[in-house]
Parts: sequence; structure tokens; C-alpha cells
Amino acid sequence: MQTALQATLSGEVRRRLGGPIAQLFLTSALILFVELLLLRWVPASIIYFGFFTNVLLIGSFLGIGIGILLGRRFPTQRAAMFGPVALLTVGLVSLTRFDVVVRPSDELFFGLTEQAGESNYLFVLPLVTLLVAATLAVLALPLGQQLRSLPPLKAYATDVAGAIFGIGLFSVCSLLQTAPPVWFALAGVLTIATLAALGERRRLSLLFCLVLLVVFSARQGEGERWSPYYRIDLTPQPNGTYMLSVDGIPHQRLYVPAEAEGEHFYSQVYRWLPDRRFQRALIVGAGSGTDVAAAIEHNVASIEAVEIDPAIVDIGRALHPQRPYDDSRVHVTINDARNYLSNTDQRYDLIVFGLPDSLTLVSGTANLRLESYLFTEEAFAQVRSHLTSDGVFVLYNYYREPWLLGKIATMLRDQFGDAPVVRLYTNQTAGAAALAIGPGIAGAQTFAGLGDATDGIDLADAGAPARDDWPFLYIRSPQIPAHYLLALGALLLASLLAVGGALRVSRLSARRLSPHFFALGAAFLLLETRSITVFGLLFGTTWYVNALVIAGILLSVLAAIGVNALLRPRSALPFYVGLAVALAANVAMPPTTLLIEPASLRYVLATALAFSPVFFANLVFTHAFRDAADADLAFASNLLGAVVGGALEYVALEFGYAALIVVAAALYVAAYVFVGRIRIFGDRRLPAFARG
Repeated sequence: MQTALQATLSGEVRRRLGGPIAQLFLTSALILFVELLLLRWVPASIIYFGFFTNVLLIGSFLGIGIGILLGRRFPTQRAAMFGPVALLTVGLVSLTRFDVVVRPSDELFFGLTEQAGESNYLFVLPLVTLLVAATLAVLALPLGQQLRSLPPLKAYATDVAGAIFGIGLFSVCSLLQTAPPVWFALAGVLTIATLAALGERRRLSLLFCLVLLVVFSARQGEGERWSPYYRIDLTPQPNGTYMLSVDGIPHQRLYVPAEAEGEHFYSQVYRWLPDRRFQRALIVGAGSGTDVAAAIEHNVASIEAVEIDPAIVDIGRALHPQRPYDDSRVHVTINDARNYLSNTDQRYDLIVFGLPDSLTLVSGTANLRLESYLFTEEAFAQVRSHLTSDGVFVLYNYYREPWLLGKIATMLRDQFGDAPVVRLYTNQTAGAAALAIGPGIAGAQTFAGLGDATDGIDLADAGAPARDDWPFLYIRSPQIPAHYLLALGALLLASLLAVGGALRVSRLSARRLSPHFFALGAAFLLLETRSITVFGLLFGTTWYVNALVIAGILLSVLAAIGVNALLRPRSALPFYVGLAVALAANVAMPPTTLLIEPASLRYVLATALAFSPVFFANLVFTHAFRDAADADLAFASNLLGAVVGGALEYVALEFGYAALIVVAAALYVAAYVFVGRIRIFGDRRLPAFARG
């Protein structure tokens, strides 16, 4: 009796796990998890690729779209192909170790600019992107068939739910600071579970490949630590300390006191003001603690150390020779520094920006670096508001180019009403310099003199000031640099050829694709980028803010699905009107106007501002998708449109992030015209009432 009951339950479990909902859920979860894995692992394995993660996201959309198209002919080939393709991708990326080399004249990439060798980005970026696309294409082979097996809205809701699960799982990995062997192992578990749900039997060779992936990634990662942002390597130095590198790039040293003095800028403000004893200091970009140690050495009474990366702080606590974080005068805050400035009501007589130069982008959908919103005119204004009446603001770094130093000096002058004090270290490389400004140092310079020399700089060649809407400190002036245009051109050409090949192999005509869904995909990626930048400004460019934004976007998709499923409106016109109003509100109300207190009110207003166009855009999409005759081709068209949207987001480099709203609006107008006025290609198969 018990055996019969167990058999019945086992059969029921297998039936449910093998059903179309479970299959689609697991496939979507696996795709999103592997996509995020590659977005983290590839930049950490190819030096300087972290500056170009946007192209990986483009490759992800391309791969999933192509996988859906190829799935029309090869829906059950994933088990045989995924292992070898994944091994090829991991092997080439890990073993070749080709660095990205770019020779830009009007954009700075810290560390990359000094690299020797000829530019190779036109080869490396498309090659790696196509490898990522191939990996995800194999995973997406059954996705189209799964989308067709369910009613469109039910299929879409299941797909989004799986995506949320995949994002949540990888977010937990980031929270726990796990390493690639754990990621690859989880990807393997998801892969085996998905294949079991699909009933595919060819699992032995795949399992062997997955074991090789985990073992290989473990061997590659010996001695590494993984933060939510970087792969961190520690290299022992002859004096017993360490050089800390992130994603293969030297980033900071854990100095002993005498050597820290050799890096003149750490103690420059104390040399300028030798008789001053600072009471309250804020150190931004505290890192492993050398800036904090300098403040302790000069008897600063109270120190607030702000650092975005918890792993680097932990390394400083354990290994810095001066143990600055153990001092009772030091309080550590793990946060985005701009967000800290927006939320604190404290004033300081010393604020230090201690080399806050990240070597990665916030996400794959924006050209934001972790510190982008820290170096804008609005951020400097916030710094000024947190200084005491005799406060001093100090910045130092290796600025590389005179125009960058001039750019920062000009922004300081504009916000403080006075030229900063500058010290150039001609005996050091890479344009090392320190700048200081504020009422405390202005008085000393004017009336009492300074305890160390100052230098003049030429501001005539200064770069354009960075603003919250154009937060690109390292780009000389608003423009899309030539290396981006060339790389995107090569990538889009390769994408066009790949899509054409997939259509040919699948025996599909390009006329089956939908211009309507293509335009919706391109526009929606721009809205997603805009949402990430808004929340990055208002709440910080941390990994968890980014994860919450993506989760919020997917939840808004589920809400839109619910509206269309329950109400089943005949016309999409009200949704287009609501979308137009939401987009107009975003143009009229820049996110900077929401930097208000309390933070809870800021969150409510930011959510309404950023997610209202996302919600209405999803209402438009789900209304058309609800009765799509070819749900898989509509979905593939949408993803291929996102490829173009990923390229269009570079418009922000010249016109600012507000311009993305205008471009998105134009694409939504095109989408409406395609389905409501000019019905061509796959749009002819959309129901007439979708026109609104």
C-alpha cells in the first residue's frame, strides 16, 4: 500500500515537474542566472572588460533571441550542445587572457590608458560578446516552444517569475560574497533540473562538462576573493604588506606608514595646514584604510570612513599594517558615498575623496561607474553643504590627463566660488595631484599662508563639467567617442549576420518578425536604463539597489500581465496615453529634484516617477502579446529590439540620460504606428483590436 502510494506521489511529482509551466519557469531561471554569472565572471577574467559590460548585455539579448529562432528547428538539442559551448566560452576567456586595449583620446579608463600594445577592442569585444550570445542561445533553444505551449500571458508571467527567481538566486550569491565555483555549481544544478523537467536523457556528457567547469573555475580562482563588485587578488610585497588588485588591475596598496608618506597626497592637507587639528573627518573611498591611517597619524578626533565594497574593508581590517579600522575614533559605513551625503545631517571640518576610482560599471544597462554620481557639480554642492564654517574639502588621485584635473578644478571653482589649492607631484607618474577648497583653506591661503607649496594649473583646456544628468567625469566633453561607435558598429553587423544565419537555418522568413515588438524591446531597454540611473542617483550605485530595481521592473511586468488578463481591454490607446503622460512627467521632473528628506518620501516619489512609464510600457506590451499568433517570434523580436536599445543608450554620452526618454518616446510612437497604421511583416498577424 505504501509502495503504491509512493509510486503515485512520485509519478505526480514527475508529471508536475515535467509540465509546461515548470519547464518554462526553470528555463527562464537558468537563462537569467547564467546571464548574470557571465556579466560578473567575464569582466573579472578579461582585464579592462569591466568598462564595457554593456556589450555583454547586448550579447545576452542577441543570444536568447537567436535561441528562440533556432528552437523552431532544434528545440531539443540543448543537452548535447550546452556543455561543449559553455566549456568553449570559459576555456577561451580563461586561457587566452587577452586584455582589452583601447587608445582613446577623449575618455579615460584608469589603468587601461597606460597599457602597451595596439588597440584590439574591435576584435575582443565582438568575439567575447558572440561567445556569450552562443552560450545563452543554446539555453534558449526550448524557450520558444515553451512560450507556444501556454496561453501568451500565462507563458509570459511564468517566464518573468523564473527570471525573478534567477535574479534572486544570484543576488544571494553576491550577498554571501561567493566565488565562481559556487556559481557554476548552481548553474549546473539548475541545468540538470531543467533537463529533467524537459525529459531529455542525454545528461551524462553534460554532467561531465559541468563538473569540468566547476573544477576549472576553482583552479582559476585559487587565492582570490570575490566581493559583490570585483574579483580581488592580494599580492604579497617585499615589505610584508600587500598590493590589492581588482579584476586583475592594480588598485591600492596596504601601506606601512613610511611608504604612505611617500605617496605625498595622503598627508597633503596636513602639510598645508600643519597647525590645524581637525575634529570631524569624512573619508570617502576609504578602501583598505590608508587614508584613514593618515588621518589617525595627524590626530583627527573623529573619523567617518565610507566605502562601497565590504570585502575591501574586511581586507583592510585583517591585513593593513596600521590596523586603522580598529581605532576607536573610526566608524565605518558601507554605502555609496553620494547616498551617504544625501542622507546624513552631519557637518565635517574635513572631507576627503581618497582615490575613489572604481574599475567597473554599475550594471550592464548603463555607462555608470560606481563613483559617477560622486563627481558632478551637484555632488560638490552637497559636499559644500556638509562642511563646517572652517571646513576643508580635499581630493587626490592619479588624474592622468591635464584636462581631467582642469575639469575637476573648474567644477570646484563653480560650486565654491573660488579656485582650489592644487599641488602637482611631478616626481610621480600618471598625473598625481591633490586639490583642496573650502572656507578653512581659503582663509589660510589668504591670511596666514600655507605650510607647503601650491601649483598653478591651466583651466583653458578643462573638460566639460559633469552633471547629474551627464555624470561622465572621464569623458572630456559630451560626445560618443569613436571607439564606442566602431565597437557598436562591428557588434551590430555581427548581430545582423547572426540573426540572418539563424533565420536561414530555421527556415524562417525575416517577414515573420514583428517591427511592433522590435520597437517595444528597444524602447523598454532605454526605460530600464533610465530607471537604474534614477535609483543610482537617489539611493546609491550599490549592487543591491541595482538588483532591487531589476526586480521592481519585473514585478511591474507581472502587475501589467494581471491587468490585461483580468480586464482584457480591447484598446491599447489608454495605455499609450498613460505612457505619454508618464514620460512627460519624467522629462519635466529631473531626478535631482527628488533629493529630498525624508528618505521614505524620496523612495515613494522615485518609485512613482521611474516605474510609472515602465508599468504603462508593460501594459502596452502585454496587451499586444496577449493574443499574439506567434508568441515565440514576438518575444524574439522584442529581444532583438533590445539589442538595438542597448546600442541606443550610448546616446546619453552626448546628450545626457534625459535624452533617453525622448528616444524611448520616439520608439513607442513607432511601435504604435507599426501596429495601428502601417501593418507590415509579422505585425499583420496581430489582432486588429491591438491597434487601439
